[in-house]
Amino acid sequence: MVARHSLIGYARVSTRRQDADRQVEDLLAAGVRRDDLYVDHGVSGARASRPKFDKAVAALQEGDTLVITTLDRLGRSTQNMLAFAETLRERGAGLRVLNLGGGDVDTHTPMGSMVFTVMAALAQMELEIKRERITDSVAKRRAAGQDLGGRRQTFTDSQIRSAAHLVEAGRPAAQVARDMGMSRATLYRRIRDLPVST
Repeated sequence: MVARHSLIGYARVSTRRQDADRQVEDLLAAGVRRDDLYVDHGVSGARASRPKFDKAVAALQEGDTLVITTLDRLGRSTQNMLAFAETLRERGAGLRVLNLGGGDVDTHTPMGSMVFTVMAALAQMELEIKRERITDSVAKRRAAGQDLGGRRQTFTDSQIRSAAHLVEAGRPAAQVARDMGMSRATLYRRIRDLPVST
């Protein structure tokens, strides 16, 4: 008797307000039986423990395939994704991503396995580039003395005058500015813009 290979479907939404209907529809259309469908609600991809994901993985037998709609349902880091795909391979199970690089990728095939590795690496690279851009943007804005967002502390003219007196008395302007939570350029601008007292 030939063993029946199952498709085990997994869907995840990060917040309880989101619904997984679209993912579920796509998984059912791909041939996953409703009984073999696992959905995590309100669980972030960065979390190590995802209860339904753990159950889906535990349900996999040799020859079975875990089916997900997109790569980010698995997690955030390429290293984790690739390690997970390798773990499945060692167990004789496969991974199928319905929408990866515009197509359906199955790691049971050599081509699918290669495409998965490349796409996982690209997803990670995209994340790193985004992170780098944000860090770079914050550094540039900080250097230019610009607002970095968040709640801006407001200082009265009298507080700025006190800061100016400290600088005149020999305290380093950079230190005074840092203590006030602003850049040196901003401190100098505020001192320059003080109304002339009569």
